[in-house]
Amino acid sequence: MVVTVYNISSTSARVTWPASPACLDTFYSVMYDPNWNSLIMGYKRKSFKHEERIPVSQTATYLGNLLPQTAYFLCVTCQAADPVREQCQVFSTPSESSEGHDRAGWEVAVGVWLTCCLLLLVIAGVLLWGCLHNMCSLPGRAAESRPRWGAYPSGTLERRAGWCAQTWTHRRR
Repeated sequence: MVVTVYNISSTSARVTWPASPACLDTFYSVMYDPNWNSLIMGYKRKSFKHEERIPVSQTATYLGNLLPQTAYFLCVTCQAADPVREQCQVFSTPSESSEGHDRAGWEVAVGVWLTCCLLLLVIAGVLLWGCLHNMCSLPGRAAESRPRWGAYPSGTLERRAGWCAQTWTHRRR
């Protein structure tokens, strides 16, 4: 028997299970407990704090008055038998407010934003360094930076370098 728990809220859940031909003219026993000692002590019916008897004509039930942020151990059996592992399911209820989930989403968004900003700063720094390196070559290296296929026309290097050429000329004096 596969037990399915769905529509889980902070205080309620829905449970469904397949019909069992062996449970004709009897009832299903839905047992659940937030106490994990149920697992340690084995699958004993008496170790569950909550038990609901559901008519055999139904294969689903609503569990209410659950505690928020709590893990539950739930079993569905035919009549009042001790459950086996296949008849049990573990589920957890979320917190009452979704504030924690919103905060987690906000923290992820801020982290992505900061990472993008840092990446853009690094790219801008590399581009700035490359531009300044090409435009502001040292006076002794100006001839080395000319292309091999020909020399720059007179004054081109100074116009291209702009304030860099003026700065180096001023420093030579």
